[in-house]
Amino acid sequence: MSAHTSRRQRLRQATLEEIHAAARTLLVEQGSAAVTINAVARRVGMSGPALYHYYAGHDELVGAVTADFFRELATAMEQARDAHAGAPIGGRMLAVCRAMRAWAVAHPAEFGWIFASPIAPPNRRPDSARHQAALRFEQVLLDLTVELWRTRPFPVPDLAGLPASLREQLSAYSAAIDGQLPPEAAHVFLSCWIRLYGLLCMEVLHQLDFAYTDLEPVFEECLRDLAAALGLDYEAA
Repeated sequence: MSAHTSRRQRLRQATLEEIHAAARTLLVEQGSAAVTINAVARRVGMSGPALYHYYAGHDELVGAVTADFFRELATAMEQARDAHAGAPIGGRMLAVCRAMRAWAVAHPAEFGWIFASPIAPPNRRPDSARHQAALRFEQVLLDLTVELWRTRPFPVPDLAGLPASLREQLSAYSAAIDGQLPPEAAHVFLSCWIRLYGLLCMEVLHQLDFAYTDLEPVFEECLRDLAAALGLDYEAA
């Protein structure tokens, strides 16, 4: 690689970072509708058409910025996990869940974009940066759950007692994650994830403001219930 090429790549990367920062500022200050190609271009001192040299259009720009948010959230969760590397797995899982909430509450606009960006099914994940970053985020708790299942299997339902459609979907998901969790264990994992992530989304999107001014005790109650479902000891933060 020539020095000229290397310098050009560094300049391009610096411009991309400036574009992402501008889009994030617009999102946080004015909302998602304000994040347009022209508005972002003005923020970085270029014309709208010039920005198309970096992104083919609005969707591609949004995808790239959303990937940044996914990576930032995943990093916060991984750091919490690694900071408790010597702790029992229950302590690591609780730390990861609390880190996820802390990041989301501190970055509601960014989390809103993540929430609006669905993660592709495991057997149909595109190679886009957004979906690869989303997979990394998804993998943090999945990996811990797999570790727990292999070392201390948690209670699972009898598959025969579940509706046929649900059994089929759970079997497909289990196959998509290479059988790391059997269908019945995948059911427990997904049920816990739905409750945890659903509560967090409702908090960040202010869907529970009519009843609560502080959701942390509710979140901790959720963690206590999930720990019990997984056969783990709950420890307060």
